[in-house]
Amino acid sequence: MLCEICGKEVPFTNVVKVEGATLKLCPECTRFGEPVGGTGGNSHGPSTPEERTAAVANLPQRHRRMEERDVFNELPPLELDPDWHKKIRASREARGLTLEAFGNLLSEKSSVVHKLESGEIVPPDALVRKIERVLKIRLRAPPGAS
Repeated sequence: MLCEICGKEVPFTNVVKVEGATLKLCPECTRFGEPVGGTGGNSHGPSTPEERTAAVANLPQRHRRMEERDVFNELPPLELDPDWHKKIRASREARGLTLEAFGNLLSEKSSVVHKLESGEIVPPDALVRKIERVLKIRLRAPPGAS
């Protein structure tokens, strides 16, 4: 059985009320609440066949839920478009924004915007996201999508 606080595998759990919630806890974690029932509430698992069937049916879901995963590995890698600096300038000019006005929207100096548009510097990911949001354009795409 698993303790519902620490997650430790134990041979039996105690039914304990912790801050209004009834939990099945290992002997070490029972100190966090009050035992339910007069006998200490020892529980050796689900008592009825229906409860046992439901507990067994939820095991794969519990395993998947407790499994660590890296969401960045699930996303396709994104690369800057080869003409990203030209797209920025064209979009800024199409919206009638000056270098200073566009820089203010990005919280950057106009000299940084000028260097971006000339391709002198490559923007960090956070700045790319800001530019995409302000100009409503896409500067990144999965490799080979161009």
